Amino acid sequence: MYKEKPVKTLLKTIGAVAAVATMCLATAAVTQAKDYKVAFIARAQADSFAAWLANGIMDEAKKYPDIKLDVMDSQADDAKENAFIENAVANKYDLIIVQPNNGEAQRPFVERAVKDGVKVITTNARIKNIPGSSSVDADPYAQAAVNAQMAVKQVPKDAKVVVLNGPSGNMHADARRLSWQKEFFDKRPDVKIVGEQIAHWNKEEAMRYMEDWVQSQPKIDAIVSMNDNMAAGALEVIKDDPRFKNILAYGVDGTAEAMLLIQSGRMTSTSLQNAYDLAAKNVSVAHDLLTGKITQIDTDIDCPLVNKDNVEEFIKIHKKSGAIK
Repeated sequence: MYKEKPVKTLLKTIGAVAAVATMCLATAAVTQAKDYKVAFIARAQADSFAAWLANGIMDEAKKYPDIKLDVMDSQADDAKENAFIENAVANKYDLIIVQPNNGEAQRPFVERAVKDGVKVITTNARIKNIPGSSSVDADPYAQAAVNAQMAVKQVPKDAKVVVLNGPSGNMHADARRLSWQKEFFDKRPDVKIVGEQIAHWNKEEAMRYMEDWVQSQPKIDAIVSMNDNMAAGALEVIKDDPRFKNILAYGVDGTAEAMLLIQSGRMTSTSLQNAYDLAAKNVSVAHDLLTGKITQIDTDIDCPLVNKDNVEEFIKIHKKSGAIK
């Protein structure tokens, strides 16, 4: 038979329920506070490596339920990239990963973000000497050197070569070009540069320059490119031209396209800058910074040489991700 509970008992019950509800709300609030807003500001999605890195970062971020990631495409435009950094600060992102278009152009904006209390990682290429910021990168001098040291023996005597550079002021572009100078050109004074241009990492720009060079130069023995994307553009121009059947071509990044070009014998070598590794390290470092596990770090990934002897090993990396079928 049902008996009505005393009012005092009901009040105690109601109080207990209210206390539990309050605790649940408090727990929810704490959980909510652990959600972190992260912005990845990409250099240019038209750049195959930047797109590879952005996709990798998006995939890695899914492994961290407390990270809410937004990706922004700067389209190789310093003004757009700097505006994205400013907006990320204004919109109270907890951490920004910046892939600079031109490190010195982005420097004051990154410095301001750090000063405003936002955690910042610079990557591909790092911006050095910003106290309070972190970086995840690869050594650009070493990336070029593994190619250049091999080219010293491969490039024929009195060769004529063309050079494709990344943006002036970009740490990776400048360091890779310096490496080629010290590790190859200074050691091979017989080699003549018959064309050199800044193609901004861009395949289409590289194609336009190569089209000009093949018209003005009946002989080109090698393409020295500071990334794979530009090397692939130059090779596209001469793919059906018998004059350049034995041309040598060097790049950096280890993109899926470059791996296939090496496999087919059209490209000589590249240095792998594994965007999957770079993405994984960026996101793990971001999470460690956000959760207080670390306060600052500068770290690099490896840059192995890829040529016809080991390309199949590295093609497997791209097959695993679906970039190569």
